[in-house]
Formats: sequence, C-alpha cells, structure tokens
Amino acid sequence: MFQFRTDLAVEDREFYREGKDGEVPGVEFKQYEKKNYSITKVKILNSQGEENMRKPKGNYITVEVPELKNSDDELKEEISFLISREIKSLFNINELTKTLIVGLGNWNVTPDALGPKVVEKIIVTRQYFVTYEKEKDEALSNVSAISPGVMGTTGIETGEIIKGIVEKTRPDLVIAIDALASRRMERVSTTIQISDTGINPGSGVGNMRIGLNKEYLGVPVIAIGVPTVVDAATMVNDTMNLIISSMKKEAKVGEEFYNLLENVSKEDKYSLIREVLEPYMPNVLVTPKEIDSLITNLSFVLSNGINLAVHHGLTFKDLNSYIS
Repeated sequence: MFQFRTDLAVEDREFYREGKDGEVPGVEFKQYEKKNYSITKVKILNSQGEENMRKPKGNYITVEVPELKNSDDELKEEISFLISREIKSLFNINELTKTLIVGLGNWNVTPDALGPKVVEKIIVTRQYFVTYEKEKDEALSNVSAISPGVMGTTGIETGEIIKGIVEKTRPDLVIAIDALASRRMERVSTTIQISDTGINPGSGVGNMRIGLNKEYLGVPVIAIGVPTVVDAATMVNDTMNLIISSMKKEAKVGEEFYNLLENVSKEDKYSLIREVLEPYMPNVLVTPKEIDSLITNLSFVLSNGINLAVHHGLTFKDLNSYIS
C-alpha cells in the first residue's frame, strides 16, 4: 500500500483511516487529553496490524505537546516526568537493572543530532559499579551510554557497534534515541514517540540501517524519537489538500474543477508532486530554522526523563548536581 514518509505510528494510523470508518484491523487505539499534552497509545496486535501499519508488533506511545517549542521550566519538568513514567510502563526497571543508552545520529548535522545531545546529559555510572564491584546503589543504577556516530563517519554499521557493546557489557535494557521524520510540520519538535519495538538508525533522514531491536541485540529495546524533519513532497501534498478544500468552500463557480482535484488518487497526486520537485530539490527534508535551540531544549527534556526512569532513587532536584 502507498505511504507517505513518516516514522510515527499515529500518522500511519491516520493515513490508513483517511476516508474509512472504524479502527485499523489488528490495531488497538487509545487516546488521553490533558491540559498541556495529549497521549496516543497504538498497539499493533498481530501480523494484520503489522501489514496495515508497516511497523512491527508492539506498543507505540505518542506524546504531543503543542507548546513544547516555547515551553517554560514547569512544562519541561512535567513532560520529563511523563517520559519517565511511560518508559517504565514498557519495562520493569528496578535498582538492579543495567541500562545502555544509545544516542543515534550525526552530531555534525543539527536535525540529526538529537541522540548525541541527549547522551551528553545522561548520568553514566557503570564505571563505578565495575570498579567497586557493586550490584546496586541506594540512589543510582548501572547505566552506560554511547553515541556511536553514523556509518559515514565511522565506516561501521551502527547496529554492529551496538551489538558488540551489548555482547560485552550485557545490559538488561537498551534505550535508543533518534531523530524521526513526520508527515506534518506541526508535529516537528512537539511530538515524542516511545516504543518497545526498537528503531532503525537513520530513519529520520531517509537512510535506514540495521535495525536495533530485541531480535538483533538479544535484549529489549525501547526507542525514543522526536520528528525533526518533514519530507518536502509530503508537506506540499498536505498543503495542496488544504488549499483545495479551502478554495472549494469559497468558490461560487467551478465546483466541478475542485471535485476533480479532490478525486485524484493519493498515489497520483504524491507522484506528480515528487516529479515536479525532483529537478529542483530531490529528496529534500524540511526542518525549522530554529532547529538548533529546539534540539538543545528537547535534549534536556528527554535526558531528564530517561535519567528519572533508569535511576531508581533520583529526584528532579538531583539532576542538575549530578549532570554538572
């Protein structure tokens, strides 16, 4: 089935349901609205759901925070606690859990640097547990972290690097952070997806590598991603649909013309747009002009949420002292 480029399960569901009634076969859907955010939980139940959603069976939690781009400290703290809670809902983390945090992406390309930026702020403790031969601590847990870079700078598949580290250090859990691609510009830097199905490094910039998942690594993998880019053709397509809908409502004549445009298939419309754009900007991904500050702010929110989740005795007030 034809699909636009997106890494978000909630958008795959939206696309499948366009023009259809009822839920996606093989998929369970729940949504919760709060004052500052909404939570959408998509659970792919079986092979039918996998085929319809183009994603592996498992849980996909999407947190949408419209004001995340302009958030104050109070909102950032609230979302960090929310991320911590949702991570722990997917894996039973306790004081004995050994966790490996992986920051995927290219630190030289700002929209793809989210993973490395998050890892910079993770409270890493494995060295102390190894040195003092400890199994547990009253506040901190056994946590290691790495930013493996990308194949273009290392010459090694990211999956191969992580698999070697997992085999050597034997963590109980891997948490991978990466930049994603969205179908809609309003979701860029305002949406966080957390899943227990792993992740494909490079998916956000259209360059997928070996997947990091339980089947490949041998341990559970929680993936956390934030869309930082939108495919240009996808954005133009959605903009055209909005324009056609708006012009049809305002038009006093020519309604047949707008009906004709609306009835063009999704595949034909998208293919036409890509064909027109190809000579001028092939395979272009769009990102906000303020992406530098957005990545910095997002890295604080995600790292705080991860630190709170993996370190059993840590409070929010402790974070600054440990990180600094």
